[in-house]
Amino acid sequence: MNVYGGEVNKLIEELGRLPGIGSKTAQRLAFHIIGMPEESAIALADSIVNAKKNIKYCKCCYTITDKETCPICSSSGRNHKVIMVVETPRDLAAYERTGSFDGVYHVLHGVINPSLGIGPADIKIAELMKRLQEDVDELIIATGSGPEGEATAMYISKLVKPAGIKVSRIASGVPVGGDLECIDEVTLLRALEGRVYL
Repeated sequence: MNVYGGEVNKLIEELGRLPGIGSKTAQRLAFHIIGMPEESAIALADSIVNAKKNIKYCKCCYTITDKETCPICSSSGRNHKVIMVVETPRDLAAYERTGSFDGVYHVLHGVINPSLGIGPADIKIAELMKRLQEDVDELIIATGSGPEGEATAMYISKLVKPAGIKVSRIASGVPVGGDLECIDEVTLLRALEGRVYL
């Protein structure tokens, strides 16, 4: 039944497509947006459009940024000889919240998952191997602890070891199958500090 009219229903429908947003939350967000001052609603819409137009991958680590190189890769205060490999930009942000890692990152944008048809060529492993030709002392693999994350970690480790680069894996403490973005900073810090060398 069409209670609100086409435009309101369309807004609710589009908001409901966002991950983690059910129909009630979509409706609540839609009414909030409708009740906003016009300039605030326009600013929200503009920020969405501008982000979609201007966000790209960092040419070094492949996180999302609006510059050629992200602020972390551009920083002279970071240790560029230590690279932490993560699955997603959200995982990078989770480790940054700990405030304890001063190296740089490499974002894979996924993990090896043969059941979904995702192989090594489908994620940023080739780009990682190219980076490792530079002066790198240690590679910390911080993929998830599920089977796909473990398989990806072992695959990368086997590729990197012949290069003589120290390879470590974050320690347990991160729950099996857990998403890094949902884990508290203390647990992430303990996992980083207790990493094991492969």
